[in-house]
Amino acid sequence: MPQASIDMTDSHRTMQVVNHVRTLLEQGALQPGDKIPPEREFARKLKISRASLRTGIGYLAAMGVMKIKHGVGTFVSDGPPELGKTTLSLMGALHGFQSWQMFEARIILETNLAALAAERGKEEHQVAMAEEVAEMFASLESPGEYLIHDVIFHRIIAQASGNPILAAIMESVTSSMYDKRRKTVERATDLRESAEMHREIYRAIRARKPQEARKLMEKHLQMAKTAQGMERPIEGKSEKTS
Repeated sequence: MPQASIDMTDSHRTMQVVNHVRTLLEQGALQPGDKIPPEREFARKLKISRASLRTGIGYLAAMGVMKIKHGVGTFVSDGPPELGKTTLSLMGALHGFQSWQMFEARIILETNLAALAAERGKEEHQVAMAEEVAEMFASLESPGEYLIHDVIFHRIIAQASGNPILAAIMESVTSSMYDKRRKTVERATDLRESAEMHREIYRAIRARKPQEARKLMEKHLQMAKTAQGMERPIEGKSEKTS
């Protein structure tokens, strides 16, 4: 019961940030490409801690609304914000989705998306993937930030598949995956190996090798399943990861 209370508070603070950013976008106070206000100023305006703000901004970045540039700052993404979608998180909470079930779904979905991306992906997708791989290597010492670039990388592959239905399904999976993983990512011990795997997947997609991309994605997800099975949430830190 105490853990549920912590998660509920965490979710409330995240949505507080999301709703505030949504309002700023709707009012035109924030435009695509704009850099968001300094963390201290933004947190004071929302009357929340900087740790809670980072959690909310991390969520927005993982959902594609914000773009974090390592060592530069956080900017509003150029693409249309996806702030109104219901994720699998609620269904997971209601029906008790298990981690192995999520990975089973991801393996079926993402291995095929990787193959399609290798066949149909455009240069713009390849450039975006390369940027996220570079950001992953740049953020190896910051697991919360690394996770955001990891999630975005998988989203780009879904978009590169050229199938908007599969990309929409992947968007829901991505949201749920991020919500769960950000509570444990600080315990990750395999980030460099993970970054290397993402780079291999990117190279296979860029080289137009669908079967290789499919195999590498399955290998990556199987490795991630094993590694994440050893992670556990850090006591009392659910609101402090980004």
